[in-house]
Amino acid sequence: MSDVMPAVGYRRNLPITDPESLVDAESPVPAPGPNDLLVRVEAVSVNPVDVKLRAGRDPDGELKVLGFDAAGVVVAVGERVTRFAVGDEVYYAGSIGRPGSNARFHAVDEHVVGHKPASLTFAEAAALPLTTITAWEALFDRFALTKQSAGTLLVLGAAGGVGSMAVQLARELTDLTVIGTASRPESREWVTGLGAHRVVDHRDLVDAVRAVAPAGVDYLISPFTAGNIERYAEIVRPGGHIVAIDEPEGLDLLPLKAKSISWHWEFMFTRPLFLPADPAQHQLLEESARMVDAGRLRTTMTIELGPINAENLRRAHGLVEGSSAIGKVVVAGF
Repeated sequence: MSDVMPAVGYRRNLPITDPESLVDAESPVPAPGPNDLLVRVEAVSVNPVDVKLRAGRDPDGELKVLGFDAAGVVVAVGERVTRFAVGDEVYYAGSIGRPGSNARFHAVDEHVVGHKPASLTFAEAAALPLTTITAWEALFDRFALTKQSAGTLLVLGAAGGVGSMAVQLARELTDLTVIGTASRPESREWVTGLGAHRVVDHRDLVDAVRAVAPAGVDYLISPFTAGNIERYAEIVRPGGHIVAIDEPEGLDLLPLKAKSISWHWEFMFTRPLFLPADPAQHQLLEESARMVDAGRLRTTMTIELGPINAENLRRAHGLVEGSSAIGKVVVAGF
């Protein structure tokens, strides 16, 4: 193995239409730490967090490699690794505190890695980790739902990456009535196909939700919170719960107080950053892989580009920035 590898990164905050917004480069092959796997990356997917970091975190001229979702093959393991061996096919979402996965080789802590679903290609698997972890933690850590949980769940942006997984997981692992929001015919069809009981148009959120859930909803997942708190206060039942996965500026939650509505944050990098030895993300990725292979969950990949280079990652970032893509955009192959 060479000491250097191809990687894609950025050195300046530039519009994605600028050829220098993401560039091809060479980077040193990382050495795995004691708990790390060294993975030969075969596919990655792009998430809104990649777009936000590229646009907002200035690397001051140094090469910054982005990328979280990845699927690939283990080529080396650290001395303390117990769950994986060389040759294992894996999928994971990494950590915001480490170099990204948009490179030929990537070092990642085994605590946040799962064995790739055997029934999926690397590209199909790379679509899943970050959004699966986010949706799982929102439902089962933040809302504390169980198989016996009933009531109504509203998933905003249900055709997006997180929404697509939240709908599937809620249908499979709870007894909730699931309502998804989508506006275009193709996105409504996608959300229905994932198992949502009802699909409503977010452009008239209050009236649309009241039409299908006159008493309101018990749980709400919000990827687009800005300007919506007063609407949420109208459609969430007293004592209900909201999970937000975005970070709107100047957020005022006071409209939720009268109904004692609980507010939760979901940030899937909390465990890698603050609880590095917690195996919960490994365990949920393992369970999700079993569910995929049993036909109970499906990949959310809808667009596959390739190979992994700056040109194709710029295309993928552009699609994600447009906020109209259904499911996930994946870039595969070197």
